[in-house]
Amino acid sequence: MLPERRGDLFILAATLLASAGWLFSKEAIQGLPAAGFVGWRFLLAALLLLPFCWRQLRDIPRANLLRAAAVGTVMGLNLLCWIQAVSHSAGIGEGAFIMSLSMLMVPLLAWVLFKERPTRAFWTALPIAVAGLFLLTMGSGLSLSLGQLLFLLASLSMALYFNLNSRFARRIPPVALTCIQLAVTGVINLLYSALFEHWPDSVPSHIWGWFVASVLLATSLRFACQTTGQKLSNVANAAIIMMLEPVWTVLISVFWYHEPMPPQKILGCLLILLALLSYRSRNLLAWYRTRIR
Repeated sequence: MLPERRGDLFILAATLLASAGWLFSKEAIQGLPAAGFVGWRFLLAALLLLPFCWRQLRDIPRANLLRAAAVGTVMGLNLLCWIQAVSHSAGIGEGAFIMSLSMLMVPLLAWVLFKERPTRAFWTALPIAVAGLFLLTMGSGLSLSLGQLLFLLASLSMALYFNLNSRFARRIPPVALTCIQLAVTGVINLLYSALFEHWPDSVPSHIWGWFVASVLLATSLRFACQTTGQKLSNVANAAIIMMLEPVWTVLISVFWYHEPMPPQKILGCLLILLALLSYRSRNLLAWYRTRIR
């Protein structure tokens, strides 16, 4: 098999593991405090990565370590919003599509924070995405549920994280950077849990099974598949395949949680997917043209 095809398969596996992570998390917090679950999940994932980047971490200047930790703080707050949204939602499919809008929020925040004007592709995709979001979330009138509001906040904070990470953490090796930010995310959520959450006296064994699956499969193995795939696959294929994550998540939610998907919601999901495809395909085409000149 060609290396590029193997890379595509690794990226596809990463999207499947990411969507499964939504299910693992939703099930795990049925018996564990939400922030506490995220805290231990990401801290343990960081410890699993530590042996592979220990030497890199020792060679990173302290100023860069602080920048990585600061951006990791934004990531930690993002995951805190996300897990709270998951805990307040009956299903996970709708939330996955709302979270996917973070890719369209990235250029908007870059314009506000760094005066970088969005491309024409962004302005084409934005109204399509807004229409999709309206159809997806306004089924019961002009109001948003708490879960939907938290997912929107998580999507916005994810866009902020991408902007900061792309500017202040470029000089740090990817594995070391991931390890730092996973650790910071874990610590922030554990601190929140210690202050505001109550841990049960006992946790059923099957809950620990979901927790282990979250750490090993949805975090560590997913990261390994995504990193390997990005090395072998071309950027256009990888970007398109990664957009399948909310699709898989919807299918899991419909099957596992019997999440209702009336035609209005299906159309909303399709419009959001169309907006992402439009935005990414045009930007990837522009990137490709600059490469061949």
